[in-house]
Amino acid sequence: MTENTTGKTENIPCYAPGLAGIPVAESSVSFVDGKVGHLEYRGIDIEELAEKSSFEETAYLLLYGRLPTADELKAFDEELRHHRRIKFRIRDMMKCFPESAHPMDSLQATVAALGMFYPYPRNTSGGLDEDTINQVCINLIAKMPTLVAAHARMRHGDDPISPRDDLSHAANFFYMLTGEEPFALTERIMDVALIVHAEHTMNASTFSALVTASTEADPYSSISAAIGTLSGPLHGGANEDVLYMLDEIGTVERVEPYLNAKLAKKEKIAGLGHRVYKTKDPRATLLQKLYVQLTEKIGSDPTYEIARQVEELSKSTLGAKGVCSNVDFYSGIVYRKLGIPTDLFTPVFAVSRVAGWLAHWKEQLSNNRIYRPSQIYRGKHGQSYTPIEQR
Repeated sequence: MTENTTGKTENIPCYAPGLAGIPVAESSVSFVDGKVGHLEYRGIDIEELAEKSSFEETAYLLLYGRLPTADELKAFDEELRHHRRIKFRIRDMMKCFPESAHPMDSLQATVAALGMFYPYPRNTSGGLDEDTINQVCINLIAKMPTLVAAHARMRHGDDPISPRDDLSHAANFFYMLTGEEPFALTERIMDVALIVHAEHTMNASTFSALVTASTEADPYSSISAAIGTLSGPLHGGANEDVLYMLDEIGTVERVEPYLNAKLAKKEKIAGLGHRVYKTKDPRATLLQKLYVQLTEKIGSDPTYEIARQVEELSKSTLGAKGVCSNVDFYSGIVYRKLGIPTDLFTPVFAVSRVAGWLAHWKEQLSNNRIYRPSQIYRGKHGQSYTPIEQR
């Protein structure tokens, strides 16, 4: 019971900033146990998927709730390869973007624009046929790498590289970004990086997609909303901040004084801490292993040694409070080693996460109800209007 501003007593629900701990949906897409650092997609451990699966197979698992047969995976993969190309008018639109535009802004705009080229039924209250839903999923998963790679090249005055149907999803994405066909190890590392970023329960961007979808807006708008949410530095944009931090530190010797200064000011350290995980993020562990594999072939660099020192020294202070390395801590290091520019880290994240967003979107369609949360009003009541000449 709480007394309001009128002096009356009333029942006011508990307020949870950021909806912390408040369930907003039921889902069978993924599961996280933050206490032990465990992540599953459709009941399968992420470490097992990273070791044995491919992004294409993982995307199928997320979308359809089960692993595909060989024939189903072949058909799904062929569909993705066939729909990689984008309309020339989309490319023309991208040419008009300022060179300084962040790649996430470009991606959000072009994904939203896709909806005009692939019209979606405005009134879906009567339900949607399975072919329409499948086509949306194929279009977005297949085309987002092309959109990211095209803008990455066009902003420097280069023509975009056309996708190749003979390459896997990961290999083709790398090829369109760099103009080089990846080595087998590079392709595998890119593939695993896409797998580990593909889904992560009810995070901010997934929730954003579901809120938009609940209004029966078209799915391209829903994914565009998710991309906008992912771009924030407290969500997907954090991987860029990690690299900026490591570059600012510069040497292993400067790690300890840097951390001490941050802790003294009670400032956040990029890449450490997670709303769910109270131990090391399992995705961070997988990405760290990938980096080690990569350095065994092409050599290490000071950035990784600085990162390891940050992680090690923070264990005795932040680690004791459950603030450990998250997925962003090592993802940027891996992408930099692959030659991917820093401001493309979050778009790569989006290229992967679209599979998870769409899996949740499909669940929302199956039992839709528009999101309309309540609020706790803290303002005044019974105020009179004051004419402007008396103010």
